[in-house]
This record gives sequence, C-alpha cells and structure tokens, in this order.
Amino acid sequence: MKKLLASAMLVCATQMWGADFNENFCDSTLRVDYIFGGGPGGINVMLDAQSKSAGWAGRRHHLNETPLAGNGTILVTDPLSGDTLYRNTFSSLFQEWIYTPEAGVNRRSFENSFLVPLPRREADITVSLRDNRHEEIGRLTHRYRPDDELVALRGNNPLPFKYIHKGGDPENAIDIAMLAEGYRPEEMDSFISSASKIVNEILSYEPYASHKDKFNFVAVMSPSRESGVSVPLKNQWRDTAFGSHYSTFYSSRYLTTPHVKKLHQSLEGVPYEHIIILVNTDEYGGGGIYNSYQIAAANNQLTLPVAVHEFGHSFGGLADEYFYTENEDSTYPLDIEPWEQNITTLVDFPSKWVDMIKPGTPVPTPWVDNGGTREERMKEAAAAGTKPEIVGVYEGGGYKAKGVYRPVETCRMRDNYHPSFCPVCERSLTRLIDFYTLP
Repeated sequence: MKKLLASAMLVCATQMWGADFNENFCDSTLRVDYIFGGGPGGINVMLDAQSKSAGWAGRRHHLNETPLAGNGTILVTDPLSGDTLYRNTFSSLFQEWIYTPEAGVNRRSFENSFLVPLPRREADITVSLRDNRHEEIGRLTHRYRPDDELVALRGNNPLPFKYIHKGGDPENAIDIAMLAEGYRPEEMDSFISSASKIVNEILSYEPYASHKDKFNFVAVMSPSRESGVSVPLKNQWRDTAFGSHYSTFYSSRYLTTPHVKKLHQSLEGVPYEHIIILVNTDEYGGGGIYNSYQIAAANNQLTLPVAVHEFGHSFGGLADEYFYTENEDSTYPLDIEPWEQNITTLVDFPSKWVDMIKPGTPVPTPWVDNGGTREERMKEAAAAGTKPEIVGVYEGGGYKAKGVYRPVETCRMRDNYHPSFCPVCERSLTRLIDFYTLP
C-alpha cells in the first residue's frame, strides 16, 4: 500500500519536460503555508513556513496561465526579469468569512497552504486575495532561496495509502488525495469502502466518465483518536485527525476543517494536487472550496450526490445554481460578472455561454419552479435526465432569486436529485481537464 512519490532526494537534474518547466523548476514540490487574517482594522497575509519534497504532481505546461480567476492568486516570479514562472488561482474559507457578521466585530486567522514547483534559483512568491468585486484586498511577496536552511525537507514517511483509481502517472494525470477523518485505525476498511463508492460515483458523471484515464484517486489512511466528527449543535466534540466540525459560520450543515496545514502534512510523500476529506459521519453536510479542499460526510443517504456536487466546487470552480427567496446572500454583486463559468449577472454574458444558446431563445428565459416534495423532485429529476436540456438564461442562482442567472432549469450544481451536469458545466469541466493534462 505504501509507495513513495519519488526518492527522498530532491530532483534538480535535467528532465525531459517542457523547456519552461525544465529551465526554471526541479521535479520537486515547494509547499508554502500562510496565515490569512483580518477583521476590523484590515486584512493581513502572513508567511508561516516553507517546505520541500521530492516529486511534482502538478502541471508542467501552461505554467503562467490560469483556467479560472478564483478569489486569489499565487505567483512565482523571476526577481531579476520580473517574468511570471508559475501561476495558480484559488479560493479560501477566509474569503467567505470576511462577509459574515462576525468579521465586523472580531479579528480571526485561517490557515492556507499551496503547492508550487520547486524553483531552481531564487524566486519571488506572491499571494494576493480579492474580494467579491474582484478588487485586491491583501498581498504578500516573499523570497525563496534554494540555500535557505529553514526550508524543511519533507516526505520521507507517508501514511499508508491505496489507489482507488489510477488513470495514469502522477506527472500526466490529475491527482486527487482522499483523507480519512474521524476513522480509528481499525475502521480503515470502512473508509476505503466509502472512498471507492465516491470515486465510482464521480467518475460516472460526464465529463469525468470520458476522461477516466486523466484522473488518479488515492485514499490516504490518516487515523483519528476518536470516531465520528464534531457536531456543535449536539454538543458533540470529537478528537479527530483534522478537527473538522459542522456549524461553520453558524451554518448547521456547513462542514469544514480549520487545520489546512495538517491536511498537507498528512499528504507528505503522496502525489496530489487536490484534496477530498471523507468524514466518518451520517450527518448531512459538507463543503467545497476551489483549489483548497472538499469535505464530505461518508455515511449520509445523500453522500454520493453531495460528493459530486462539492467536487464541482473544489476541482471545477463551479458556482451553486440554487437560490434563496428570502435572506438573499451577498456573495455576487449584481454589477460584477462572476468568475465562475456557470452563472452570470449579464454584465459580461458574452464571456459565458452565449454561444450555446439557440437563436430565438429569449434572454432571460422563462421557466416554472414547481417546488414539490423530495420524492416528487426525484421523479422530476429522473424524467429530466431522459430529455434534452434547453440552454438558456434562467433567473435564480448564486443564492439570489433575482439578478443572477443559470444555464438550464436544473443541474447537478442546483439539485441533489438531478442526474447530470448541464451542458455549460460539462464544457467548463472539460476545458479544465484539458488545461491540466494537454500541452
């Protein structure tokens, strides 16, 4: 079950990769840990630690490009020329928190960790955060030096892991690590069983089903002292590997972990780019943060559809297409075009799915919300899976009933009972897969 990503020695010899990667980076990983903090008085981005490990599982082409804007960017630049050597984007739990009532009265800190290819020479690393108007709200630049003795060498003793699905070599595929949360050592068979079900479910959806050879899923057996997970509303607190808990931001079903650094430490020596945390609980809930992590309850009756939905967030950068008729959320200002590809405010609709709409389709596109019980919605969703979806511009999405629009009446990003992603989501996911895996 145990196999190291590469030898304990960092690889900086010439490799047979693209010229830009080979010239600027070793076949190794630099992990940079940060603290994002803020509240009344402003926002701060602080460096916590740097560490390096053998092997690089990320992309080796399109190094200075990004497929999606996200809510933040990490850059590796040449300090002499100023050229961008590597770029990636992300979102963070901290950037959700700054829009909560608590952020107006308290200052809090959040852990964040990012992986970049290990620079051969001195390099500047810049992390920047943006708000929901796409304006920069925080920035930090620091220097990486190859001879810095405080950059720790990691990755010699990984936890036991097992491939659930292996489509290709780590350097050519998209690598997803699945971590056990709330599983005692004697419960790991249950973790592997649940991980296998979730992987099979994800890979049954298009466009993943047609690209199985481009994904690797590896289950990492991270042990906890106690079974289960913390549920604050029930006054249940468990001693688990990553301290995950419900009631994030006082939302009962929002399940997250504050210990992001521990996630990455548990994966040292394992090839990964994306993280899924699988939690030993039957409580409904979960979460997915773009290029940060996904977390899912393992034993709920809706575990499988929720896992697919949250993977759409954490891997695919897709937005929620559901909405509230009361207490609307302020995530998406109506005068700003969202960066997510499956919703629009019509501010810059030509950048979205206008080319997928048949001539004559009205914009906005009329639709009827039938509501109904869970059983009725399941039947409707099953029936919808047998008929072609009409791509249009349907009002309601991004937690707002008015002013934000989605591509179809319903989709996997709107309803747990819908059997597929809509054509717009499928196209966005396909483009993302191609970006990561094609030169």
